Amino acid sequence: MRMRRIRNNPLMRKMIEENSLSAKDFIYPLFLVEGEGIKKEIPSLPGVYHFSLDQLDQEIKEIEELGISGVILFGIPDHKDAKGSQAYAEDGIIQRGVRKIKSLHPNLLVITDVCMCEYTDHGHCGILDEEGQVINDITSQYIAKIALSHAKAGADIVAPSDMMDFRVREIRHLLDNNGFENVPIMAYSAKFASSYYGPFRQAADSAPSFGDRKSYQMDFHNGREALREVELDLEEDADFIIIKPALAYLDVVKDVKEHFNTNIVVYNVSGEYSMLKNAIQQGLVNESIIYESLIAMKRAGAQIIITYHAKEMARKLKEEKQ
Repeated sequence: MRMRRIRNNPLMRKMIEENSLSAKDFIYPLFLVEGEGIKKEIPSLPGVYHFSLDQLDQEIKEIEELGISGVILFGIPDHKDAKGSQAYAEDGIIQRGVRKIKSLHPNLLVITDVCMCEYTDHGHCGILDEEGQVINDITSQYIAKIALSHAKAGADIVAPSDMMDFRVREIRHLLDNNGFENVPIMAYSAKFASSYYGPFRQAADSAPSFGDRKSYQMDFHNGREALREVELDLEEDADFIIIKPALAYLDVVKDVKEHFNTNIVVYNVSGEYSMLKNAIQQGLVNESIIYESLIAMKRAGAQIIITYHAKEMARKLKEEKQ
């Protein structure tokens, strides 16, 4: 058979496409900061901004008009302490952000990142013992407390990113006991200890002040271990699972797709985004590489993509239809 016969013209190629992209596949990350009148570009993430709450309305309108399914919120508080108290405060930056977005745009999905690293003065994702190690079970209780505060504020989905054992179970139990049994959990089930997070940690001011996160985030040498992590989170009643990062971990995405019937999300992280944007700016590659990279994620098995490319890609897809 001559395989090239079916590639001879663009209409035929389009007809037999196995994978495609749509704006509804995307979730767009938003960084919320205290203050007023702030829309400030993040140096490490070109085209991505810090927003104060009073500057959100126009941004959310644009996201809705582009057909993007939802946003995932990250907060940068003014006050940090050892217990990350602003993470679960009723008047915390995320809690106020959720209420504002849902009051103005009730039909947009609002997902909240549930973690402590942006809120602790030490930058780790939980409560520390005297030796500086994160205490798993106590931290899981705090993570559940944060998730509940987000649900009370109106979050549609809560997304724990801390990688503590049993935190999905803790969250599900606390949500159910407080009348939020219909709020889904989008668990960062296979989150690797990766150098690809560098630009995000600058954007969210969340780098650990000492050590690293290798004792709780996954070892990037391992792939099969991710299947166990996913299995455990599903047993604890996770509704979606996230694999993070995306591009360097497509083998894990494919393995999860083949082993589990679940909703698979990938996080196309800050380092992946910034490398492509910088390479395009320097003329090293064509901007079509963004589409190619996102298609690779879909081809591997992702249904949903959290990506900083969401708006620009949604615009291109919209233009192509017109």
